[in-house]
Amino acid sequence: MKRPDPVQVVKERRDAALTALTGRVPYIGFLGVNFDRRGDELTAVLPFRDTLIGNPALPAIHGGVTASFLEITAIVELGWAALWQEVESGAMRVEDLAPGTMPRLPKTIDFTVDYLRSGLPRDAYARARINRSGRRYASVHVEAWQDNRSRLYAQATGHFLMPARNG
Repeated sequence: MKRPDPVQVVKERRDAALTALTGRVPYIGFLGVNFDRRGDELTAVLPFRDTLIGNPALPAIHGGVTASFLEITAIVELGWAALWQEVESGAMRVEDLAPGTMPRLPKTIDFTVDYLRSGLPRDAYARARINRSGRRYASVHVEAWQDNRSRLYAQATGHFLMPARNG
């Protein structure tokens, strides 16, 4: 019976997989979004910058930034869920995470955002929950908040075309 990998090896593999996954989307870097990983749970973090303000009179985070933040969170969650089993089993090693070897990301079919209140000039957080994920289609719900997890400032529902696993 094979012994489980040491905790540090598993953490390194998880972190490398998440970095490889998010590194494939240049807009994630442009917005400055990063992901806090706790086990299989991801929380997207959008650090506040003045350039994110869309309405300086309020001031409020631009609606397009909010929508992009939610969509990025959904796509990364779907990609993470697709990689999770391989990363955990050790079938995917750090060396396997080169750009050409990563699976393709899902394509957005539709994405509906509910703006519940203005995004204040401060850091924002989001989590996605996969409602359904099959071979060809996935449905995801995303919630975003700032200071208080129970006081959402936006939420979204998206439907995605899942890539073929072998390409």
